[in-house]
Amino acid sequence: MDDAADRTLDAVGPRLKQLRQRRDITLADLAEETGISTSTLSRLEAGLRRPTLEQLLPLARAYEVTLDELVDAPPTGNPRITLRPVACGDGSTILPLTRRPGGIQAYKFVLPAGDDDAEPDLRTHEGYDWVYVLDGTLRLVLGEHDLVLKPGEAAEFDTRTPHWFAATSTGPVEYLSLIGRQGERAHLRAAPRARLSE
Repeated sequence: MDDAADRTLDAVGPRLKQLRQRRDITLADLAEETGISTSTLSRLEAGLRRPTLEQLLPLARAYEVTLDELVDAPPTGNPRITLRPVACGDGSTILPLTRRPGGIQAYKFVLPAGDDDAEPDLRTHEGYDWVYVLDGTLRLVLGEHDLVLKPGEAAEFDTRTPHWFAATSTGPVEYLSLIGRQGERAHLRAAPRARLSE
């Protein structure tokens, strides 16, 4: 094993302890959640034992981080994503932001200025959608609701509900969409719990 790998593994213990303290949980709670004994967790955090992949996987799941984040691995390869915009016939553009198959997919939509009197063409499909407006004004017709979303506003809904998107006549709109085709929902994590004053 080279020096860089040694340094990376030696730094895991303090990171594990920091993550656990940030979550404000005990070793016993973590042991119950991961199936790793309290004594092993204690030795890992103290740097007295090097973690194995079988230990890192449940710990990464428990802390909701990737393995790279857990071990603070150095970046590899080129981090840039090459976006391939898809131009649609109606003047809108879709930029797929995810490259992996399945699960929640992320897209950026750019819609041209719309006609406020346009008749919505409501559609339905399997899945769940979370929408966040970046710029412009988005008109979202969702079932019997006719909503206008401005920058910084978001909506989420089951896509089996009839829905339709358009920009208003004020100009184009840009928004992000997270779509779970099998009904997956985006899970929002709250800020870390504040410690109660003693």
